[in-house]
Amino acid sequence: MPPQPQPQPQAKPVPPRRANNAVAQVLSLPPRWLALYDDFISKNAGQVSQIESALRSLTYIIPGRFRDAEIASESIHSGVQLLSLYHDNLLTRASSTSTTSASHPPPPPAAARSAHARYTRFWAHRSPLYRRVALALQMLVYTQLLCEMAAKRRAGNAARWRVVVAIEAAKALCRLLLLRATRARPLLSPALPEREAVLPGEGDGEGEDNGEHDRGQQGSVDEPMFLDVNGGKHPHEREWAMPRTGMSLPSLPDPADISSYLLGRVLTADDVKPASKLLNRLQGAGHAAEVLHILAPLVYAAAQARGRGAKSWTPWLVGVGVEYAARQLRDRSLRTTALERDEWNKRAWAMAWWAMRGAFYDNVTKGVVGGLTRKMPGFVAGILEDYEYLWENYYFSTSA
Repeated sequence: MPPQPQPQPQAKPVPPRRANNAVAQVLSLPPRWLALYDDFISKNAGQVSQIESALRSLTYIIPGRFRDAEIASESIHSGVQLLSLYHDNLLTRASSTSTTSASHPPPPPAAARSAHARYTRFWAHRSPLYRRVALALQMLVYTQLLCEMAAKRRAGNAARWRVVVAIEAAKALCRLLLLRATRARPLLSPALPEREAVLPGEGDGEGEDNGEHDRGQQGSVDEPMFLDVNGGKHPHEREWAMPRTGMSLPSLPDPADISSYLLGRVLTADDVKPASKLLNRLQGAGHAAEVLHILAPLVYAAAQARGRGAKSWTPWLVGVGVEYAARQLRDRSLRTTALERDEWNKRAWAMAWWAMRGAFYDNVTKGVVGGLTRKMPGFVAGILEDYEYLWENYYFSTSA
């Protein structure tokens, strides 16, 4: 008999280490890229603000230029606003962890910040509930018009009004939670700290090597070092940086305007007051006024949704009546601080948006805007006509 072929031994499977390593490297790329992006933002705050402003400016000229231009414009606007919110968080963390050095300037002292920044920063750090709810509220404000546009495009006018009421209800709930988190203090707009101004020359991405190069050019360490933050200025307008610590001293006053310089550096009562005391606690009618102010947009949206946006005076009168009642109750009961006066001045200017809403716009303002459009140059008239479409068709385009 011919010899039978011997079975070949099967090779043992080799563990796919190379494949696993490749997958691990691919998965590690997004966190690495995000870390690099975060580092870039932290070191280039001034340039980031300029880029954001340039992107926002696109949203002013896109409407009416092509099909679905309003959705494209609002998508860009919402995206930039959400991105700036992320940048604000990064810059806040960077300023709180930065060391006192020439390449990482110290954050400004509490007295140098605005009262709004001090108050909102205090509650954002003290209360996790305040921080999370304020962030959710800000995200709703940034995306509300885009959500309304998408709902109208996909499901029609009825679905659009349901989305509008749902968003206003969510915003009212957030504001009521903020009112509770701050122990019945008036709400500020916005509820989160605004980005602090970056002086030219700060956060420009210069690393330690660049700093060493500068120190080499400056000569002796005992030499005074002037930071020419706005190149070409006179010596008294420059900041002076101490060579050993890297801390900078403020610029000298203009010899012809000493009084204004001194008055600008006088501490007021609000500068030394604890952040929690910048707003008074609401009681009685003052608390009722704040609740009415919070509920006014929801009441108006619900009344408009009931009539499906019909040109009726009833929703407009109801909304304005609730807002006016809130102001009257506040005027008789609320003892104001400087920060409260600023907030109520904002609310007074926001009342002007009622002239662009509902029946008042359809019967009064629309004719005035049309008359102005006819008298304007062609370019400006075209922009106004493009925005008229938004004012007439979308609720949140004129929301305060």
